[in-house]
Amino acid sequence: MSTRTLGTAVSLPFLPALGFVLVWSSGYIAGPYGVTAMEPLALVGWRFVLATVIVATLARLLRGPLRVDRGTALRISGVGFVMNGLQFGAMYLAFAAGLGATMGALLHSLSPVLTAAIAAALMGERLTRVQLLGFVVGVAGVLIVLGPDVDQAGGAVGLGFAVVGVLSLSLGTIGQRWIGHGPDPLWSAAIQFAVSGPPLLILAAVVEGGDPVHDWSRALGVLAYLAVVNSIVGLVLLGVLVRHGGAGAGSSVFFLSPPVTAVMAWLVLGETLTPREGIGLVVAVLGVAAATRGAAAVPEEPAT
Repeated sequence: MSTRTLGTAVSLPFLPALGFVLVWSSGYIAGPYGVTAMEPLALVGWRFVLATVIVATLARLLRGPLRVDRGTALRISGVGFVMNGLQFGAMYLAFAAGLGATMGALLHSLSPVLTAAIAAALMGERLTRVQLLGFVVGVAGVLIVLGPDVDQAGGAVGLGFAVVGVLSLSLGTIGQRWIGHGPDPLWSAAIQFAVSGPPLLILAAVVEGGDPVHDWSRALGVLAYLAVVNSIVGLVLLGVLVRHGGAGAGSSVFFLSPPVTAVMAWLVLGETLTPREGIGLVVAVLGVAAATRGAAAVPEEPAT
């Protein structure tokens, strides 16, 4: 493994950090591409069903049988549905409404700072001036990218779903503290995926009908990619980063995702940015980068 480190507020191994950014960013490409081949709720639901089978099998082989009490399992389930089912269900509905890949990544990149703001408001945690300023600058950058014509970003419906997705990610991140560090990460992921798939599939059957697939070959390809690469490989890479940089390691590189996604979206989806959107992207990334680095500079209290 490379001994180079990524220049974030914490020193992270270069190759796993780069791999995580690429895998995370590629999800914003697979989403808009996938919803053209399959209805969004069905796509996300079946993604989690497939991911559950794979992760549960790996957990059984590598960790042995599931050992978790009922209370912990319920906490994992509740947090998992918010962080996975609600977050991705809302974001894929936003993609289906017309939200672009780069805008999706840009909104999600605000999540670490939004998480800190919510924790400060609800739990009395410290929010530094750098974090607050970074969040304001990040939101300003998003508004610059949006410009006066929100219809190009999916309109009010698309943006509304996207905001729900970002809030779900932040609330799920805070909820992870409720779970604690005791449960095995593989089994915890398997439970979270397992509780996310069925409700989405039930809702998909009601809202999207009984024939959600428009292009079987593309739908199956996207499903396999999302379940294996985004859900499994992304989980493994995140685990490597957490072991080296602590629980906030993944969020410390979130600010890299929007520009990487923008390049991928141009190459794969043909999305382009106007000069105004490019300026807004730079402003937002700088704001989020400053805020996440400022957050990492504040020592965290030990988890209880």
